Amino acid sequence: MAADPPDLHPDVETLAFLVGTWRGEGLGEYPTIEPFRYSEELSFEHVGDAYLTYAQQSWSSDDGSPLHLERGFLRPGAEGAVVEFTLAHPLGLTEVSEGSLDGTSFALATIAGGIGRTATGVGVTALTRRYRVDGPTLTYEIDMATESTPMTRHLAAVLRRAS
Repeated sequence: MAADPPDLHPDVETLAFLVGTWRGEGLGEYPTIEPFRYSEELSFEHVGDAYLTYAQQSWSSDDGSPLHLERGFLRPGAEGAVVEFTLAHPLGLTEVSEGSLDGTSFALATIAGGIGRTATGVGVTALTRRYRVDGPTLTYEIDMATESTPMTRHLAAVLRRAS
């Protein structure tokens, strides 16, 4: 028998609109690659502490092959409407971002020194993320800068809350 989920920690009540699983489709693009369509699943879950866990996975809409995944944590910052996002990517990359929460929308940017890379990690230097929830729909856009390309749109998706 599964245990009941823990009560939502008071510090993350302003993020409750995200809790759950979201599925949908997106478009990837970047000056160095051909545009591509992808399918995706995101989940934000609470464990009773002052953060939400985050899991993302995507796969090709054409053939179902895996494309990317991320794991991390979203938590309130030190001040009222500030949020912090920490992520690990399997590309030898970690990401630490901060931003502002406005109702059911938030925008994040990597902080100074917020990109960590292994010796063979991809050459990402900065990321910005914008998320918006409107009823059962979550939309987002992600921009990325690399060592050779300035900040440019990389991903945009529309996801629906899974039942």
